[in-house]
Amino acid sequence: MTDTGPAEDETPDGLLSWCLVANVARETSRGEGGLEIQHGTKHFRAGTLLWLAPARWDAGSCRRHAVGRHRGNSRRYVNMVVCVGDLENFRVKGVYSEALVRSLNGYDHDPAAPRTLQDPWTRERAQSLADSWNRHREPLFIEGRPYAHPRISVPNPPPAEIQLDGETFHLSRYGTRGAHYSRTPPPVEWIPEP
Repeated sequence: MTDTGPAEDETPDGLLSWCLVANVARETSRGEGGLEIQHGTKHFRAGTLLWLAPARWDAGSCRRHAVGRHRGNSRRYVNMVVCVGDLENFRVKGVYSEALVRSLNGYDHDPAAPRTLQDPWTRERAQSLADSWNRHREPLFIEGRPYAHPRISVPNPPPAEIQLDGETFHLSRYGTRGAHYSRTPPPVEWIPEP
């Protein structure tokens, strides 16, 4: 998804920086096996706009530092580490607010330079990451293995069967956390003869 903002050579008045943003997904899954469905997350309502700061530390490949308005107090920005899988509609937006810059900077904020983002995104880098996260690919889980297969993802909707290392796997269930495949084929439906 491409931002419909000004051309590359134009800089809007008052722009402080570019930032990667996303919305909290309408449905997120929790609990054992991801079977408990929630609307939004514990700290953010569904659809809340989150500003994603560039990674300052390794929070894990699927976790990011984000700034947004909390579910309980929609007037102030809060800093949280969120799971990228709970977000949707990634895009690039301009930062115009000093309060937002202060929140994105966190402890690194310099009061002498209140309009300066300490670790800014380049527009190209943020757009590249947004494009890669917007591709509709689902993680692949194989029966008996607790984690997603590191090399493979499947399209959305997933195929009924896949071949992996010369072995056939059958789709056993499909949910918000990805496609789960099993070695056993699905049961055949019995139809009574008239």
